[in-house]
Amino acid sequence: MARPVKKTPEEWKKEILNAAQNLFISKGYQETSISDIMDMVGGAKGMFYRCFQSKEEVMYALGNQMFFEDNPFEAVKGRNDLNGLQKIRLLLTLNQSDAERNQINMQAVPILKDPHILAAAVAENRRVLTPLWLELLEEGKRDGSIKTEYIKELSELLPLINFWLMPSVFLASEEELHHKYHFVKEVLAHMGLPLYDDDTTTFIEKFITDITETPCGHISMPENAEKNKEKGGNQP
Repeated sequence: MARPVKKTPEEWKKEILNAAQNLFISKGYQETSISDIMDMVGGAKGMFYRCFQSKEEVMYALGNQMFFEDNPFEAVKGRNDLNGLQKIRLLLTLNQSDAERNQINMQAVPILKDPHILAAAVAENRRVLTPLWLELLEEGKRDGSIKTEYIKELSELLPLINFWLMPSVFLASEEELHHKYHFVKEVLAHMGLPLYDDDTTTFIEKFITDITETPCGHISMPENAEKNKEKGGNQP
């Protein structure tokens, strides 16, 4: 009888992330346990903790994986028929049209209350997104579609705006979040970067309503209790 092929740690991680994606979309993040994920993968719970420290870390890693699998910056990069500003507006449209990633992002809002995950997310956005924004902003500056003297500063600011709009990071009501979004919209336009058209505004306003009116906008139990529940094996 042939011996089973042993999976590498990277293969385990990939399978865990794929299972988590399916379960988070079908059941929801809060309703999915680590046991559920490992049952789908076909591995022991201990293998999970060899790959990830927590379910929150899986959600964070999953967001990164889904971004790189369908990177809107790469999708617009070769569009020679568009100027820099048009490319930026298109990438925003492409980003909001990814329904599965939007669903995952919605469910990820509460985990940003964890300061370690928030710090990692900010660092990753700065490392990955700032150079991508800088490239497009510089292109728009060269072709005249973006008129600002603050290209570098904007490339550093844009990856941080989403964190400022998250009620789990900066506590705010739905009305306050809408007001903050319109503030951002006006400030960027004043700085020579009119990013948001009517379609994008409609999407963002709906997203704000969703994250403040559904359970995704807050955590249903204290963070330590959730981790203890997962690690204690009390999940079905």
